[in-house]
Amino acid sequence: MILYTEVPLDTVLDGLNDSRPASQEVTVGGVLMQVEAVSPFQGKIVRLLSPDPMHYLNPAYAPGQLIEFKPV
Repeated sequence: MILYTEVPLDTVLDGLNDSRPASQEVTVGGVLMQVEAVSPFQGKIVRLLSPDPMHYLNPAYAPGQLIEFKPV
């Protein structure tokens, strides 16, 4: 990929090597989702992986929501 910009390379690549919190896939209420663990039994929803469009309309499953789950 070629990037043409006047912005210094250090600014463009800043944060590239920062590690993200580990996420895991869990099923809660029949909905497959990716969560970042906040505590052993609670996580923050990163994204839904469910093929059912009705799950995306449920505000309880919106990204950023905290949810209770059982670790695998």
